[in-house]
Amino acid sequence: MIAQLEKLLDGPRDGALLRFSLGNEYLKAGQPDRAVAFYRDAIARDASYSAAWKGLGKALGEAGQLVEALQAYREGIEVATSRGDKQAAKEMTVFARRIERQLNQSDTQK
Repeated sequence: MIAQLEKLLDGPRDGALLRFSLGNEYLKAGQPDRAVAFYRDAIARDASYSAAWKGLGKALGEAGQLVEALQAYREGIEVATSRGDKQAAKEMTVFARRIERQLNQSDTQK
């Protein structure tokens, strides 16, 4: 699937959706760093793409970049809220709280 999607890059169908789809596929393939790059590309093409923000947060979290993941979720919550995308905002809020707890636990263990 990744190879098929990558063939579409830089063509007439290239855009936020294609980049988002590649991010999803790389995340499923266990390559969160590659996924991060494609989610960032999707957001660069459409900053109001709530699902791309959610994917970015997840990929960053899986890559062990918790602070960056939390920031992505916070930005994504703002985007989703401004667009009226209540479900995405709610989901990202839950994920952000989990990361906040993780970060707080690691701070208290130091």
